[in-house]
Amino acid sequence: MKVGIIGKRNNTEVYGIVSDLVKWLDEKGVDYLLDSELGKNLKLKKSVKQADIPKHVELVIVFGGDGTFLSVSKQVNEFDIPILGINSGGLGFLTEFTVNELYPIMEKIVKEDYEIEERGMLSASVYKKDKKFGSYTVLNDLVINNGKVSRIIDLAIYAEGNHITTFKADGIIFSTPTGSTAYSLSAGGPIAHPTLPVTLITPICPHILTNRPLVVSNEMEITVKVLTEGSSYLTLDGQETVKVGLNDEIKLKRSESTVKLIKSPFRDYFSILKTKLMWGERYGRLNG
Repeated sequence: MKVGIIGKRNNTEVYGIVSDLVKWLDEKGVDYLLDSELGKNLKLKKSVKQADIPKHVELVIVFGGDGTFLSVSKQVNEFDIPILGINSGGLGFLTEFTVNELYPIMEKIVKEDYEIEERGMLSASVYKKDKKFGSYTVLNDLVINNGKVSRIIDLAIYAEGNHITTFKADGIIFSTPTGSTAYSLSAGGPIAHPTLPVTLITPICPHILTNRPLVVSNEMEITVKVLTEGSSYLTLDGQETVKVGLNDEIKLKRSESTVKLIKSPFRDYFSILKTKLMWGERYGRLNG
């Protein structure tokens, strides 16, 4: 087995953890490859550019938060290899393993005693004057809003060609179940179990009180038409931004690609939710 190791940039805690990990891997006879930033800081020669790691390994270990994980997922998914997310950042749903669980799960990985969970993705194509401008894939969400200054935007939403509604709002979020605990949740969207075949549509501060979040099958093609003049923006997983304008259309559907995560054997999804969202904390303090 050969594993790739990618870490959050300029994080001294990550450098220390990875330094210990590579010694452990050497002892176990497991080959590894670091991203060049880690290799440079740890003075290790087994390193290449981060984007090249998935070409040479069977599994990728990511140290950081969900933002680091999302950037790596785009590089990994086309190679059909799993990702192990170790949370060395803040709140993390994708990097669900703690640093203390690193070696217990690595022992299982070396013995090939682990489970993989596939997470669905969304594909989006942008059309300008009926011509395709670009295609994109996200693991968490796509967000459409009207620029850095919060302004109302009008967006017509269609499912399989049928008009659903026209949102007048600060923006709109299209989320996978994996992304339901990210921006969509902050905007009042529901939490969906990450294996469900659905797409969440969550308006941001809608100016009509009856505009509520929707959950639709991810087999449906969703079309969004921009009805507001000026520059609006499509943001992809919080990592990339595309400018869109009046009468531009964004078409969304389930992606053929998936991201493979190493599943935690130490807790289930609902335990992770309770821990990350601190459900029951007030009850615990009152009865402690």
